[in-house]
Amino acid sequence: MTDRPMPLEIRPARTDDLTRLLEINNASTPGVNGLDAHGLSTLAGSALQCLVAVAAGEPVAFLLCLGEGTDYDSRNYRWFCERLARFAYIDRICVAPEGRGGAIGHRLYAALADRLAGSGLDMVCEVNERPPNPGSLRFHARLGFREVGRQDHGDKAVVYLRHPTGVVPALPAAVAERTG
Repeated sequence: MTDRPMPLEIRPARTDDLTRLLEINNASTPGVNGLDAHGLSTLAGSALQCLVAVAAGEPVAFLLCLGEGTDYDSRNYRWFCERLARFAYIDRICVAPEGRGGAIGHRLYAALADRLAGSGLDMVCEVNERPPNPGSLRFHARLGFREVGRQDHGDKAVVYLRHPTGVVPALPAAVAERTG
């Protein structure tokens, strides 16, 4: 957790980012599933958007978003495919330990909303209830995501969330000042 200013650049992912993004992804389990290099490369290659937050020249976080019609073997992605004709599925958002607490996730979501503006695509995602991820549920609620379903998969239970593309609420002034 950090409370020091962290100036960021948010940009599309590049091939030379993948090694670092894999480290960040696998340090973020069980909030997201672990991947190998091939799995991450395949996901990033099929992404509607894969955004990277860079601080001091080094990736510190990323957000990977898939559109409908992607060949992706995920029961949660399929849940949305069965219910929505068009969407932007946020498959994962991962922040390196040294970047946590700096509102990077908020800024990645805001950047995604900006890039999707006018597309008619709602942002959708799921958050684990089992194993519990209450911080992520609070985070998504603050951004304006609303529950649209639940599923118990036996090994995991998830809450499905949806946000109409548009404005992600601004950072509170105190947080914006602290995080640069």
